[in-house]
Amino acid sequence: MSLISTSSIAQIISNGICFDMKNWNDRPLDVNNLPETIDILFDILSQNKIPYLLVGGIALLSYIEGRNTQDIDLILSRESLDLIPDFLILEENNNFIRGTLSNLQIALFLTENKLFDWVRNHCATERSFGQHQVRCATVEGLILLKLFALPSLYRQGNFNKVSIYEGDLTQLLLKEDVDSSRICDILAKHLLSTDFEEVQNILMEIQDRIKRFQAQKNKFSPNS
Repeated sequence: MSLISTSSIAQIISNGICFDMKNWNDRPLDVNNLPETIDILFDILSQNKIPYLLVGGIALLSYIEGRNTQDIDLILSRESLDLIPDFLILEENNNFIRGTLSNLQIALFLTENKLFDWVRNHCATERSFGQHQVRCATVEGLILLKLFALPSLYRQGNFNKVSIYEGDLTQLLLKEDVDSSRICDILAKHLLSTDFEEVQNILMEIQDRIKRFQAQKNKFSPNS
C-alpha cells in the first residue's frame, strides 16, 4: 500500500496553481492552508460515511509520475454534497460540479452518471493518505474514466486535454496489464455506438504505440 502524505498532495496542488500562468494576476494566490483543508475534507468524508472515490490527477499520482494537477477529484452522489458544509459550488454542468472548500479546488463527478457510479462501486482500492485511508480508483477505473471523456473532449476541440488524457492512458497501460476486452465491454454500455467505435480505435492506437516503445527498447538494448 503506497503512502501519500497530506503535505505532499498539498504541495502538488500548490505547484500546479502557482506554475499555471493563467493564475498569474495581481491577486495573491492563497495556497497556505491546503494541508489543513485536505485533512478537513477527508475527515468529513470519513465521519459522515460518504461513499466516494478519489479520481483525477491525485489518484493518477498513485500509479505514475510527473502528473500535474490543481484540484482534488471525487466521485460521489449529489445528495452527499449536503453533508459537506461550506462547499461552494462555482459551476455545474450535467454530471459535473466544480467548487471550493476554503482554498481547495474540488471537481465532483456525480453518480447520476451510471459509469461514474459503476467505477465508484467496482474500481476502488485503498491508499494511505497522511493519516487517512482513502478510497482511490484502480488503474482500470482511471482508464475507463479517461476513455469515456475523450469523445466529448474531441467534440469540444480541447486538444490540450486530449493529449494529456491520451498520455495518461499510455502511462497507465504501460504500468499495468489491463484486460482491454473487459474495458471495451464496460464502455459499450455507457457510450453512443459511434463514440464507442472511436474509443476502440484510440485504445488500439495507444496499444500500438506501446508495442512500438517496447520494440524500440529492444533495438536500443546493449544486448540486441
